[in-house]
Amino acid sequence: MKEALKIIFLGTPEFAVDSLDLLVRNGYDIAAVVTAPDQPAGRGQQLQSSPVKIYAVEKKLKVLQPDKLKNPGFLEDLASLKANLFIVVAFRMLPEAVWKMPRLGTFNLHASLLPQYRGAAPINHAIMNGETETGLTTFFLKQEIDTGEIIFQEKITIRPDETAGELHDRMKVEGAKLVLRTTKAIEEGNLATIEQGQLLDPALPLKPAPKIFREDCRIDWSKDTVSIYNKIRGLSPHPAAHTYFISPGNESHMVKIYSAEKSVSTAGLNPSCIITDGKTRLSVTTADGIIHIRALQQAGKRMMKTEEFLRGFRLNSDWKTG
Repeated sequence: MKEALKIIFLGTPEFAVDSLDLLVRNGYDIAAVVTAPDQPAGRGQQLQSSPVKIYAVEKKLKVLQPDKLKNPGFLEDLASLKANLFIVVAFRMLPEAVWKMPRLGTFNLHASLLPQYRGAAPINHAIMNGETETGLTTFFLKQEIDTGEIIFQEKITIRPDETAGELHDRMKVEGAKLVLRTTKAIEEGNLATIEQGQLLDPALPLKPAPKIFREDCRIDWSKDTVSIYNKIRGLSPHPAAHTYFISPGNESHMVKIYSAEKSVSTAGLNPSCIITDGKTRLSVTTADGIIHIRALQQAGKRMMKTEEFLRGFRLNSDWKTG
């Protein structure tokens, strides 16, 4: 027997917009949307709304933007809406007072096949680790992050040359479909959840997906070619892998690398050497091959194809990376 749903949707970035839009287009009652407060951005530090807020305002949905999720006023506002289901897509960690509030529970969309890749950056870490398959999971929230009972999962193949940005764009579309499927199952009372512990394999250690910091993005050219290539893919376009071009006079220039190709070699090259014709080709040697840089960005500049970058940056093979 179907139960009428009254939903509160919690999300902030672009990844969450597709899920909210699909719920709206399927006629679900969205009592409110909870998203991050407006943030200053750009050179003028103008306040900027989140992608979820922009969508919600356009659709004339009620928007809540609490600074603190434990604020009594916010909790009162939330309770007064009398929603029976909360849906979370790409939002911050919720306190128990929030996720326990709705009678039918709170479910989350996570961009991995849980219990693997629990954490804030599952798309990036899956590619950086060279995975060929990932997926999406909906699960009910509980106290420990990303550990609740699984509702549905959907496998997704990772293409050999795919970047985190490209995979993100595919997963937000497929994720929206999984959110809708989960919502319909809850509406119809047709659920058979599974504890994550039942999916643990002692032979397969858990791979975490923690938040990525600036120091995690620096390329170590003494590593093997494939791992460096996967790092570039897994961090593109954001936050982007970076390195330093160092001149013979020891001037250092930080650059972000967005796109590259790889070639493994047995020639015994010394890592960190720059190979360039100064016009169209720019490569760096690794422990066992070469990374061919296709798109990059110097600090304070825009992203450029290698040919354009070399027209404005006088680089030769006497330079090195660091």
